[in-house]
Amino acid sequence: MRILLFILAIFVVSAGIGTRAEAQNYPWCALYSGPGGGTNCGFTSFEQCMDTLRGIGGFCNQNPQYNPPAGQSAPRARKHS
Repeated sequence: MRILLFILAIFVVSAGIGTRAEAQNYPWCALYSGPGGGTNCGFTSFEQCMDTLRGIGGFCNQNPQYNPPAGQSAPRARKHS
C-alpha cells in the first residue's frame, strides 16, 4: 500500500511540475500545389516560406490564425514578384 501511495505521489508531483504543451504559432503558411497539395504554417518569414517552395511549387500566405507575442505586430502582406 505504501508503494502505491508513493507512486501516486510521484505522479501528482511530476504532473504539477510539467509545463503545458502549446502549438507553435508562426506568421506564414506554405500552400503546396499539385495533387493532394497541403498547407504548412510553420514559417517565421516570407523568405523562409518561399525558399521552401522553390522547385516544388506553391505560394505563401499570411497565417490567418497567427497571434503575435505581446509587443510585436503581425507581419505585413508582401507582393509576389
